[in-house]
Amino acid sequence: MEDLDDAAAVFAEVRPRLFGIAYRMLGSAVDAEDLLQEVWLRWQTCDRSVVANPGAYLATTTTRLAINATRTAYARHETYIGPWLPEPVDTSADPQLGAERGAALELAVLLLLEKLTPTERAAYVLREAFDYPYRQIAEIVQTTEVTARQLVSRARKHLAAERRTPAELPEQRRLLTAFVAAAQAGDLSTLEKLFAADVISYSDGGGVARASRIPVRGATTVAKYVRAFADRFWAGVVVTPTIVNGAHAMRLSRDDEVFAVVTVTASADGRIDQVLWMMNPGKLSAAV
Repeated sequence: MEDLDDAAAVFAEVRPRLFGIAYRMLGSAVDAEDLLQEVWLRWQTCDRSVVANPGAYLATTTTRLAINATRTAYARHETYIGPWLPEPVDTSADPQLGAERGAALELAVLLLLEKLTPTERAAYVLREAFDYPYRQIAEIVQTTEVTARQLVSRARKHLAAERRTPAELPEQRRLLTAFVAAAQAGDLSTLEKLFAADVISYSDGGGVARASRIPVRGATTVAKYVRAFADRFWAGVVVTPTIVNGAHAMRLSRDDEVFAVVTVTASADGRIDQVLWMMNPGKLSAAV
């Protein structure tokens, strides 16, 4: 029993890091929790007397399970009803979610990571968020150090090509606040001025909540789309600022029940690039 207590203490100590790895790999707090249950079962039943570095062992186990789980998740996302968005997580208590730094945590970045192979994603997460040395990354993903460097480099190049320089947090908050105010008012002119020309609005209703099942694109189109549902959507809504995935967001509630989380991604030129609406009730629990 004492040995199991020791095992539980070790697991609890490194659990934030393990969750941070699993969440960044899967984009889902629920799936990350399920994966950690499997890691805990393996930790309970393995021969711990031969494990020289428990933290490294548990991180390796988590990452390898996550690589396999990511392959399955990618397949599920292809058949998802409407746009799939990562599950937002309240990071007010742990702004870096168990990592050395808050990298690979923003919703927009998690969305881009979906375009990487699971192994590229793992290498990138371990390096950028947790600052693992390439030698250790190579051991974890079962490749050579040279290949590990190539995996991270390819991931970095892909993200750099797909993403503009992001706005600083105060500016992101200002734009989000201005967007919500204009959306509530149905102010078409202000909405258009806030948006980049190629802005995209993604609404994740998961086939459960009423939401657009295709991304809405372009400043004028998105502005008209937001104005079109302004009267019925915002009636009786209480808007509460929050922090999800290290960025500012708004919780939307009606009759004391949160029904959506909205956030925006913005570039350094002061325009909104993406509006992200999380409305799937099954994916709101980690953000409230």
